[in-house]
Amino acid sequence: MTDRTIPRAFVTGWPVWHSRSPLIHGAWLQRHGLPGSYQRAGVPPEEIEQFLSDLRSAGFVGGNVTIPHKEAALRAAGRLDAAATAIGAVNTLWFEDDVLVGGNTDAHGFAANLDDRLAGWRDAETVVVLGAGGAARAVVHAVLSAGARSVHIVNRNPARAVTVAQGFGERVSAHGIEDEARLMSAADLLVNTRPAHAPDGEALPITDLAGLADAALVTDIVYVPVETPLLAAARARGLRTADGLGMLLHQAVPGFERWFGVTPQVDEALRSLVLSDIEKGV
Repeated sequence: MTDRTIPRAFVTGWPVWHSRSPLIHGAWLQRHGLPGSYQRAGVPPEEIEQFLSDLRSAGFVGGNVTIPHKEAALRAAGRLDAAATAIGAVNTLWFEDDVLVGGNTDAHGFAANLDDRLAGWRDAETVVVLGAGGAARAVVHAVLSAGARSVHIVNRNPARAVTVAQGFGERVSAHGIEDEARLMSAADLLVNTRPAHAPDGEALPITDLAGLADAALVTDIVYVPVETPLLAAARARGLRTADGLGMLLHQAVPGFERWFGVTPQVDEALRSLVLSDIEKGV
């Protein structure tokens, strides 16, 4: 096998130094004894279009895309999978018959994590999603696919919640923060997609969980810290919870399988490896 035939994959974003994807994929390559590489590729926004058009000639078999390049990847792909179409963003790229295909594995990662760590979540009929960013779109797609009857998106800027809800049909509604407490009382599953801190570093207010039913399930897709203030509050109330680290791990599986030909496993050894890296605070 020559250098040109060894599979090469990447993660691109701006910045991308903080990405833990190389750690995850590198561990799987080592575990399975596979030839291949996975590298960071920091690309500024003004250069991303050229970077994506040159993937094949640069010797890449595909890669991951993170902020702020997910919409650029959507435009660059010659074909999209169903999840990318529904969510409106691409986080995984690969080639099929020389066509660049764009996929989105965030919804898969969210669902697989809860399958592992929050039994019964697929029975949730009423779901409240806090936040209206790109990750919220993936969560909404996942819970609708699992059979949720109603999904309420709550955001400090109601217009952003409306924008997300409009893409998913009548089962999804948009709300401002003033509706949060009322909606909590009917929630079977609460999903937080809001960051723990504002852009200036100030901690954001913790959502009041007093109105949640005792049987409600709570998950937070934020994984730094793994034990978020919301999860800590939920556990203090005796509610069953799932952290967001597993979403990161599970969303990596489909891409690895496409690029390197092996379906890797998300297990406690991988989780411990990434947890250790998070605890370093880098």
